[in-house]
Amino acid sequence: MTPTRTVPESGRRGPAVRAGRRDPALRAKQRRQTLRTLGFLSPWLIGFSVFFAYPLIATVYFSFMKYDGFGAPVYVGLKNWSYVFRDNPFFWPALANMLWLIAVMVTLRVVFGLGIGLLVTRIKTGAGIFRTLFYLPYLAPPVAATMAFVFLLNPGTGPVNTVLDTLGISGPQWFNDAAWAKPSLTILALWGIGDLMVIFMASLLDVPKEQYEAADLDGANTWHRFRYVTLPNISPIVLFAVITGVIATMQYYTEPLVAAKVASGVIGGSGQHFEPGYPDKSTLTVPQVIYNLGFQRFDTGAACVVALVLFALAMVFTTFLMRRRSGFMSAED
Repeated sequence: MTPTRTVPESGRRGPAVRAGRRDPALRAKQRRQTLRTLGFLSPWLIGFSVFFAYPLIATVYFSFMKYDGFGAPVYVGLKNWSYVFRDNPFFWPALANMLWLIAVMVTLRVVFGLGIGLLVTRIKTGAGIFRTLFYLPYLAPPVAATMAFVFLLNPGTGPVNTVLDTLGISGPQWFNDAAWAKPSLTILALWGIGDLMVIFMASLLDVPKEQYEAADLDGANTWHRFRYVTLPNISPIVLFAVITGVIATMQYYTEPLVAAKVASGVIGGSGQHFEPGYPDKSTLTVPQVIYNLGFQRFDTGAACVVALVLFALAMVFTTFLMRRRSGFMSAED
């Protein structure tokens, strides 16, 4: 029979005892590291809590309440959601307008911004003048630029239709026609394309010239140079332009509101009634619906519902674009 080897009690407990003795010092060190990390993160944590987490939780809370901003909120369940999705006359037209603007205006802005960036980078003489001329419209205040465009596109007295009449072309009604209101806003957005032009110019100038030289040696034409050299190098910037364009379009408020007011003749002043979306809800956007419900009708609950829908759509669009980034970015990225 093999004798059993007995391990001394001190031998078994020695490492554990020594580890236990180090535990207070180790825990104190870990605590200091945690506090140091939280100290560095505190500006972000405070900003996230105050400006994102708390407003989001409050919005969800008030979406189930009847609240006018003055009295105490009263729980009403899903009545606000039912009202927005079934009874509100502005929500669905505004949502349709938003999807149209995302599909058309964002696409054209990216294409035109890239095209003008390519054009300016190819100019050898006077490139600085052209860059300035294309960028200046972006610096114009949105209200002033929109009012100027409405007067330029005035169907009766605007210079654009006047020139078209001299050429024998019957000009459209522009902002006074529901079919032309959103295309008119798109033209206004393309006029202020300077921001995207500058971003694309910076990325185009950063494309390695050696790759263009290699493409020329392989006999690549202009399209092949753009498709296989330029586009893969600037694809992260294209993705950035698309995502920021979608988010900005979902927050589109000032230009369509000012255009609708000026085109309808309601520029300002007390006692004037204005129904958003003139003409025929064609310039109505989701932020206008939120403002109309929350600050004109004092229906905070319904306004919170629309805000949550807008937030959810923004998250869906952004997630979809980020998951589909392989269509914008090369394999190396």
